[in-house]
Amino acid sequence: QVQLVESGGGLVQPGGSLRLSCAPSRDIAVISGMGWYRQTPGKQREWVASVVSGGATAYADSVKGRFTIWRDNANSRLTLQMNSLKPEDTAVYYCKGRYRERNYWGQGTQVTVSS
Repeated sequence: QVQLVESGGGLVQPGGSLRLSCAPSRDIAVISGMGWYRQTPGKQREWVASVVSGGATAYADSVKGRFTIWRDNANSRLTLQMNSLKPEDTAVYYCKGRYRERNYWGQGTQVTVSS
């Protein structure tokens, strides 16, 4: 099993920045398919960004150019840097990873963008 623990959420004004971190309970090197998702009340969870072991990244169109995802193998963390935040980025953000053919999710961290 793997536990994923997110941190870094909070309240920020439009145009501001936040950095989210995801700390797995195992060495990040053994976890594949890592990414960030988000969910707002009454809506399905949506994919935000992902990174593969080799470092290649992909982003949803809604965040492309504003968010950056990377794997910090030295510190065994997955990070999401969010810049130029908009009110529509408000959501609970979840970290996802895959270990031994099972998907695991963190508990989520709230991001609120509001003036």
